[in-house]
Amino acid sequence: MPKNKIQFQKGLSLQQFQQLYGSEEQCRALLFKYRWPHGFICPKCGHKHYYQLSSRTLYQCCSCRFQSSLICGTIFESTKLPLTTWFLAIYLITQSKDGMSSLNLSRFLGISANASLRMKHKLQQVMKDTDDARPLDTVIQLDDACWGGKKHDGIRGRGPNGKAPFVATVPTNLQGHPLFMRLSRITSFSADEIKRWASKHIHQHRLVGSEKAAISSGTIFSDPACR
Repeated sequence: MPKNKIQFQKGLSLQQFQQLYGSEEQCRALLFKYRWPHGFICPKCGHKHYYQLSSRTLYQCCSCRFQSSLICGTIFESTKLPLTTWFLAIYLITQSKDGMSSLNLSRFLGISANASLRMKHKLQQVMKDTDDARPLDTVIQLDDACWGGKKHDGIRGRGPNGKAPFVATVPTNLQGHPLFMRLSRITSFSADEIKRWASKHIHQHRLVGSEKAAISSGTIFSDPACR
């Protein structure tokens, strides 16, 4: 029986992670490489020559004397925690197959529960924004979903009070196998809201199949089979 490629995908062991990102210098070097892949560029004047201050971890432009920090403008900005703690949090959250609660994260990192909760929210938001920036392609299956707790107000049916509306999408390959799943919160299940969502998330000239509609380039076409 063939193994599931998603379930048995190759990961990064803790020992390998410590070898790659176990020191503050290694984390700063990697962050510098991703932020300025072609060398330092002054965010004010665009000059490429700089020098690093010895008293503080700042980079000063040789042209305009503007001082810039490595973590300025990133999720690490204004943090009092070392980058090694942040990188370890990223590793624990992304490598965990059954999820990582903020309480367990605080125990692993040795920080407070409030700090780990803020850290987890920041990392999840960045992951969500990065995922939403990639347009959905190939064959896309779409359906509506409601998420939230029960509210006993006597109202029953689809989309009860107390639950948030979501659009659930699953892109599949040509063999019909699911690639990943994306959940997007919307304000309602109206046609205008679905069109707005489709124009943002769906690649142009792609058809989306669902129980009640097909969406192409942000336009909804009624499915005759569901009438």
